[in-house]
Amino acid sequence: MKFKIIFTVLMSFSLFSCAQESPKIKHKTKTTASNSKTKTVKFANSIDPICDMKTEPDMKHTAIYKNKTYGFCSSYCKDEFNKDPEKYVQK
Repeated sequence: MKFKIIFTVLMSFSLFSCAQESPKIKHKTKTTASNSKTKTVKFANSIDPICDMKTEPDMKHTAIYKNKTYGFCSSYCKDEFNKDPEKYVQK
């Protein structure tokens, strides 16, 4: 019985102390091309051909195909495009 009470008190203190911690990092809500060091590029596509997500001028995942720059939301989409670019350029 004594063990259960001590255990409950210790667990309560540990849970309470964890709940009191607050995050130390403050994230920006949105990065803009003027605030970042990323170069703004005009893409040949306005929508990511893999996942149909809208492209933004400061996307870092890009591929060049037939002297045109294509923007992608992720490295996965970029890799899929590079496997068969002609398939996605037709979209």
